[in-house]
Amino acid sequence: MLNRILQYVLLYCLLFVCISCGISQSLKHRPSLTTYDTTTPKVTEHPYNYRTSGKNSLFQNKQKQWELYVTGDPLQIGMATGSLTDSLLHRQERAFFSKIYDLVPSKFRLNLLRHFLKWYNRKLYRNVPDEYQTEIYGLSQYSTHNFDNIASPYLRSLYLHAAHDIGHALQDLALVGCSSFAAWGNKTDDGALLLGRNFDFYVGDAFAENKIVAFVTPQKGHPFMMVTWPGMIGAVSGMNKEGLTVTINAGKSKIPLVARTPISILTREILQYAKNIDEAIAIARKRKVFVSESIMVGSASDRKAILIEVSPTKIGIYDLPNSQQLIATNHFQSKTFKNDKRNKKHILNSHSQYRYDRLTELLAREKKLNPVTTAGILRDKEGLKNKLLGYGNEKAINQLIAHHSVIFKPEQRLVWVSSNPYQLGEFVCYDLNKIFQNRNSQDSIISLADTSLNIPQDPFVNTQSYTDYEQFKIADKLMDSILKNKKVLPDNFVQKYQSLNPEYWLVYYKTGLFFYKNKQYKIAKVNFKKALGKEITTEPQKLIVEKYFRKVQKKLH
Repeated sequence: MLNRILQYVLLYCLLFVCISCGISQSLKHRPSLTTYDTTTPKVTEHPYNYRTSGKNSLFQNKQKQWELYVTGDPLQIGMATGSLTDSLLHRQERAFFSKIYDLVPSKFRLNLLRHFLKWYNRKLYRNVPDEYQTEIYGLSQYSTHNFDNIASPYLRSLYLHAAHDIGHALQDLALVGCSSFAAWGNKTDDGALLLGRNFDFYVGDAFAENKIVAFVTPQKGHPFMMVTWPGMIGAVSGMNKEGLTVTINAGKSKIPLVARTPISILTREILQYAKNIDEAIAIARKRKVFVSESIMVGSASDRKAILIEVSPTKIGIYDLPNSQQLIATNHFQSKTFKNDKRNKKHILNSHSQYRYDRLTELLAREKKLNPVTTAGILRDKEGLKNKLLGYGNEKAINQLIAHHSVIFKPEQRLVWVSSNPYQLGEFVCYDLNKIFQNRNSQDSIISLADTSLNIPQDPFVNTQSYTDYEQFKIADKLMDSILKNKKVLPDNFVQKYQSLNPEYWLVYYKTGLFFYKNKQYKIAKVNFKKALGKEITTEPQKLIVEKYFRKVQKKLH
């Protein structure tokens, strides 16, 4: 996997040498600040993890979520966000780039990656609206300088907004695999529109530690909330004051030759400027994206949800006029992409269709959805017909890697945001009507949440199975190191490793692989056979296990 990624990086770097025109200009570009308020924010520290700067504030609630409120022009929003979250921003960059260093440990290859980013993102600034470049610039003034060898703070911040897109263009990184659904009419207990989503963007546990629930009152457009992380101004999950919601699910993309508008910037624009589905579609048609993505848009005024499916070359709208529910995983459903070869192949080879079918099964079981039952679906860890998949299996709706889960009730302007770990912690409720009404700098030092409507944490957190899963993650990293570096297995490791997650096919496959490499073919065969008896995540992975099983049989005969 890593070698394939590096081959692409090397290819792009060779192209970089040959096609350097435009790179210098992109490296020097900075947004014009002449029309903006350049006053440096002054931050006041208060007890209980509370910071203010004029009308802007940052507060950590008891569920360890950071609640950010910012207002002003784009530069002021960026600088206020940066000044209030600077320590979190530094931690987030360390978490992200430590993951990159794990994937690309060689200094030579890191240097190639740096050149690749410069070349690949050479047209990025042309495809990000000026106001968002300005906001990113303001935010970047509070970035750490520890990673200036990769790019300057502004360019680095700009590049990071394309990380989600690059991550799923190189889909083998398995950074993304989200599930979302919507219901309304006779599918909900009060007839109102209800949406739920898991955002399974995984860049390590440290990256998800400091999630931010941001509330933004911009100078232009609609006030909105979104769930994000330090340094990110794009929207992956959000709702505006008009009751319009956006969530994104990655589709299957070919690796593009140049960065265009990052999906999260497009959805931020929709969130800020659209009040209904038609306006959201119009904004989506304006922008050129560089990866394929499904955008679920829920609308209080339309009282339904639709999918806007975008790719670098076309756009499709998936609207079900005779249905009162909508499901999205990681494949396209509109007529525009019905015969798309890449999409059809993705349906066959990935776990997207399996999760779609499981969501269909769970929604049929719950005749009338409400926020509590929606949280239960988002937390579901089993497979079709309740089959045990093993914890962390990507066929599950809850893969135990989610950065966050969100539940929206757009007509009531209510949103619930999960707290750590994953989507298992308490879902904290926020009422946008209250938050955006008469906000001023004299607000009390309290959470913005409406805690009376919170959804309790999943009881699974207090089980031995959850404890075992957390220990399994540690053991699995050790197993990867053993396989990579050809180390000796510690005594009793295999038994312990497999007992921590006994239904997961991967523990038997990796064990089989170890013994195969060490020419202990009988033990390898037993483990490969056990792996084949479990629910293997994708068809290509199943074919690999079957290949090793055949190879080991030949060795034994």
